[in-house]
Amino acid sequence: MSDAAKKDFNTSHLTSEQFRVTQKHGTERAFSGAYHDEKRSGSYDCVVCGTPLFSSAHKFDSGTGWPSFWQPVEEANVGTKTDRSFFMVRTEVHCATCGAHQGHVFPDGPEPTGLRYCINSASLDFKLDS
Repeated sequence: MSDAAKKDFNTSHLTSEQFRVTQKHGTERAFSGAYHDEKRSGSYDCVVCGTPLFSSAHKFDSGTGWPSFWQPVEEANVGTKTDRSFFMVRTEVHCATCGAHQGHVFPDGPEPTGLRYCINSASLDFKLDS
């Protein structure tokens, strides 16, 4: 999603860290995010637009210091693109609705998908299941 399309979404409610991560493709420090050790049942929604992205049912402890999931709630809710920053080639994950940067996906996760969506807590809004 282009930066022009992102401008259609209100970001005034974001903290400076949330803005840096979601709008400037930042990364929070490992083990510093609010949700890396979250164990309660709920959904992880985009902090910018509220789109449901991940579920606690798909969360696992990757030991990396970021919330990790083996699949999104709906494939259509997340987008990916090649990230060639920092002399690496990775796959960036963003919200398909508003384009907010979420993190990266790697092919070293658990079965059944073998994927590890490594996501910044600052890009998420956790909603407890009722």
